[in-house]
Amino acid sequence: MADRSEGKGRIVVGVDGSESSERALRWAVRQAELTGSAVVAVIAWEYPTYHGARGWFPPAATDEGVLEGRARQEAARAVERAVGGTPPVEVRTEVRYGTPAGALVEAARGAELLVVGSRGLGGFSGMLLGSVAQHCTRHATVPVVVVRDEEK
Repeated sequence: MADRSEGKGRIVVGVDGSESSERALRWAVRQAELTGSAVVAVIAWEYPTYHGARGWFPPAATDEGVLEGRARQEAARAVERAVGGTPPVEVRTEVRYGTPAGALVEAARGAELLVVGSRGLGGFSGMLLGSVAQHCTRHATVPVVVVRDEEK
């Protein structure tokens, strides 16, 4: 059954600062208006792999706060760009550690819907569907909507 906080359903949407994710967020907000749901904009972060002359080494302990803070700022900027300062429905941001695909599938457990853009920031721009969207459509336990980019 869907997670109901304050009597509302939950629509999870992946954000990463790309135009595609902002289109997905706008779509999710419109859907939430129709269904009386809340929107949870999820952004993921993880430690980058560090390589040096002597091989792999972990980041400094202070990097965690910096990386998570950057993700939190990017999520807030994405919401502001996509739906403005006063969206018509409740929009919360959530920052999760891990790969974007894994974080979204986990965040969507118990939600009504998972919404992703067709292409994010990574990968090859010519692909029809990004790796995160593919992973979500295969592994999410809730319905997934992939919002396609506008025709160019």
